[in-house]
Amino acid sequence: MKSENAPETLATRFLRQHRMAFSTHLYAYEEHGGTRVSARELNVDEHAVVKTLVMEDESRKPLIVLMHGDRKVSTKELARQIGCKKVEPCLPEVANRHSGFLVGGTSPFGTKKAMPVFIEKSILDLPLIYINGGRRGFLVGVHPHDLLRVLPVQVVQVALV
Repeated sequence: MKSENAPETLATRFLRQHRMAFSTHLYAYEEHGGTRVSARELNVDEHAVVKTLVMEDESRKPLIVLMHGDRKVSTKELARQIGCKKVEPCLPEVANRHSGFLVGGTSPFGTKKAMPVFIEKSILDLPLIYINGGRRGFLVGVHPHDLLRVLPVQVVQVALV
């Protein structure tokens, strides 16, 4: 599905190439508003808005974590589950370099560098999720199980309330 004026991004190209069904949702982006703003603007539960976080391990190897908008990532637990000494968020400019997207518009689809993707297990229990479509103020609605088909996903349980 394509909504009026939905941008064509690296992420939407990736989704089309992989024949993944998605809906498009534009909203008024607010600096530092995060998933709270996008959920409010789209009138959906923030739990169903999934943030794409670019992090790095102790060797500075980048990785992506997909987490509910209303939850935080336990980096200590993530490191333990994936066999690293530590995991921490990348600086915004480093995240931009790894992903090819601006922070606030980072999508797990069509990233500049191939990176392992870790998804919070409970995201897979949702019927539909809203995740960044590769531009600030632009989300795509997808079925969470489709992520398992098109991304190098590993399931983790690292959510903090």
